[in-house]
Amino acid sequence: MKTLKDFNFKNKKALIRVDFNVPLNDQLEVTDATRIQAAKSTIIDILEQGGSCILMSHLGRPKGFQDQFSLGNIVKKATDILGVNVKFVSDCIGDKVEEAVANLESGEILLLENLRFYDEEKKGDVAFAEKLSKLGDIYVNDAFGTAHRAHASTTIVAQFFPENKCFGNLLAKEIISIDKVLNNSDKPVLAILGGAKVSSKITVIENILDKVDHLIIGGGMSFTFIKAQGGKIGNSICEDDKQELALDILKQAKEKGVQVHIPVDVIAADDFSNDANTQVCDINNIPDGWEGVDAGPKSQEIFDKVVNESKTILWNGPLGVFEMESFAGGTIALGHSIDKATKNGAFSLVGGGDSVAAVKQFGFADKVSYVSTGGGAMLESLEGKTLPGIEAILK
Repeated sequence: MKTLKDFNFKNKKALIRVDFNVPLNDQLEVTDATRIQAAKSTIIDILEQGGSCILMSHLGRPKGFQDQFSLGNIVKKATDILGVNVKFVSDCIGDKVEEAVANLESGEILLLENLRFYDEEKKGDVAFAEKLSKLGDIYVNDAFGTAHRAHASTTIVAQFFPENKCFGNLLAKEIISIDKVLNNSDKPVLAILGGAKVSSKITVIENILDKVDHLIIGGGMSFTFIKAQGGKIGNSICEDDKQELALDILKQAKEKGVQVHIPVDVIAADDFSNDANTQVCDINNIPDGWEGVDAGPKSQEIFDKVVNESKTILWNGPLGVFEMESFAGGTIALGHSIDKATKNGAFSLVGGGDSVAAVKQFGFADKVSYVSTGGGAMLESLEGKTLPGIEAILK
């Protein structure tokens, strides 16, 4: 696996695919700069070696050139975070860009305009990728969030750098962390899968059953498992067409010696609202008109014990509707359990949009071993797929 350590960037121009797809408010100001912060290590490493950085990224889902999706909107924030003036050019290919690159000196950063202003980016167009490739001496992919897409800038461009391509620090860390969970883990290994739907996690569950000792199934998807086993779930969310699948997963887990832990009690609400009336119910006996919205106190205790007996922990998906303060208790308790286990030497990896949002919201981001930056890419890695953006560097 080639990383920055395999190259000398002195007087070289590094063409870096970053993931600066950050949220903007109505005033077009960056509201969460985590992804810019995540790329800092790679950019600074290259600059300190005497190289220069040409950054390319997408932002949002524009239809052609649209001002609200211009990466020019993030230049000030990127300059503040990187501590180096970020130059900007209002295109990503063509004469104007080539001139800006030619004038770029060692120690400088140039940010290109939104790649997705061109349809060729998403189509993985070879001619477009070749134009991008002319801008740098070494190609660095540091965008895990888009590594599962075979786009021009994430995958196709790599073929024009047969020897001079590598992973940036962020992407290398992502690969190592996921590999640590799936292939090189200290046992016992625990996977915690939450969220609303079994259907979105089927392939993940099937791929990790051979690799884990314990599986906690929480959140909305737990009700499909409970109903499949004959429990009464009231008005709780459920994928009726996935009940057979749920039973099959439990059967496979048993055959492979994996202990499955599903909540035994829940906080139930009479309305999907923060102000709803609530009660603690046995998960198998939720009254009609009530729905399970969070893991209950007994479940939290059981999960705490499982977490703290584990040496490797993967967390993907919350245990309840954590966006509502009244139903965040189970997810917060799980965060505290993982924090404690990590302090005691466990390796903990958190990934997937909702889990990442939860650990940030409740202050656990720096209390776990690693927080993955890529939602879809993380899921596909856990499904056992080789991501095109990663494969392109390994070729």
